Amino acid sequence: MERLTGLDASFLYLETDTQLLHVCALLILDPAADGVEFDHEVFKAELGRRLPLIPAMTRRLHAVPLNLDHPVWVQDSRFDLDYHVRRVGLPTPGGHRELAEMVADIAGRPLDRTRPLWEMWLVEGLSNGRVAVVSKYHHAIVDGITGTNMMIHLCDTQPGFTVGAPAEPVAAEPEPNDLLLAGEALVKFPGRLGLVGMVPKTLGILGSLVQRRRGDGPRGMPLPFTAPRTPFNGAITRHRAVSFVQTELSDVKEIKKAFGVKVNDVVLAVVGGALRSYLEAHGELPETSLMASVPVSTHDTSRHEAGTNKVSTIFARLYTEIEDPVARVLAIAEDSRGAKEEHNLIGADFLQDWAKYAPPNTFQLAARAYSSLKLAEHHPVVHNLVVSNVPGPDFPMYFLGVRVSSMYPFGPVFHGAGLTATVISNNGNLDFGFIACKELVPDVERIADAVPEVITELLKAAREQTGPREKH
Repeated sequence: MERLTGLDASFLYLETDTQLLHVCALLILDPAADGVEFDHEVFKAELGRRLPLIPAMTRRLHAVPLNLDHPVWVQDSRFDLDYHVRRVGLPTPGGHRELAEMVADIAGRPLDRTRPLWEMWLVEGLSNGRVAVVSKYHHAIVDGITGTNMMIHLCDTQPGFTVGAPAEPVAAEPEPNDLLLAGEALVKFPGRLGLVGMVPKTLGILGSLVQRRRGDGPRGMPLPFTAPRTPFNGAITRHRAVSFVQTELSDVKEIKKAFGVKVNDVVLAVVGGALRSYLEAHGELPETSLMASVPVSTHDTSRHEAGTNKVSTIFARLYTEIEDPVARVLAIAEDSRGAKEEHNLIGADFLQDWAKYAPPNTFQLAARAYSSLKLAEHHPVVHNLVVSNVPGPDFPMYFLGVRVSSMYPFGPVFHGAGLTATVISNNGNLDFGFIACKELVPDVERIADAVPEVITELLKAAREQTGPREKH
């Protein structure tokens, strides 16, 4: 038995019927690339063999009576692999559009909280014998780093299914005693007064930020609630729309080197350029910059040992009002230096420290009220969208023995920010995944389609500055 941290539990409390807080990934597998024969039952058996290596995939939630404290994880004594692994066929002609619609449908379904919080859908019927895997994990059990760690256990560096004994099974445990859980919660209740101690700490951080902004250093982060309103900044429904596109990482690195910026700066500039193109085509381009919320992993810097989610956030201007792509990427790079300074002042554990004292009932009631009253449409926009850049493998990976040709991640969308862009590097590629509330962005594929165009434009400018890249 293990208790959820406040930050992990907050993804449960903030979830509503329309704001589904799970993350998805679309893996395109190519059995023919290595002459591997794909078999659904063998594939599922290999997954089952490895599950003991990933405890989060066999644990379910157990609530504390009256929600007096955060729930606990317990081993699911009724675990059923057949429930979690689904097999479906893609409608003819089995192309990009049909696959995107299927992923969107899967992403728009809630997970069953009485079972371990994940599903895996095997999608057959793609061209050239390829197979798609759509995985879905609740954010309470996964973030960028822990998701990568899960992939390590499910992937190999060589093709073919592993033949061997099952991993050591996880020991069974008795069901928690609800009376004891309630008693522990009541004993711990005075500790929630530690929330009061967060107030002077927060005021101190604000004072440091104000002092910094009075200096001559780099420009700081944009402030929440100052983003312009766009068509995708409103209350969301459960319906999702997704699209995805694969690009070459070497092109992004060439741009990075030419302008002396970071890969993440180029990613933000590309997303900003794609959004500028999309909004301009719809006659909805704001005069001021769109603002992205950019998750930052704190796994290496957090003092907290427990928990899955160790993350903070940086707010970033995308400079969508700037037409020149080079000026846009340079402005983003300049901002990122100041943003990192302010992030360091705030500290890696700020979100985790506040979430530690999150009262379950209050959070859940507030989330439901915010959703049902559509309050996101009645206050200034906090931020326009989430943009997440996750490092991935720089070598070929074989998911349960089958080559991964592409890997598209999709984070959750939120009330007030109905669009999320997630990017991951994968064996020399940079895979972009876009997910949105379907009613707010019904043509999300137009954003994905603009990505290669923006990269081509930046690459042209980079080569004009440095000269053509030598061919080897």
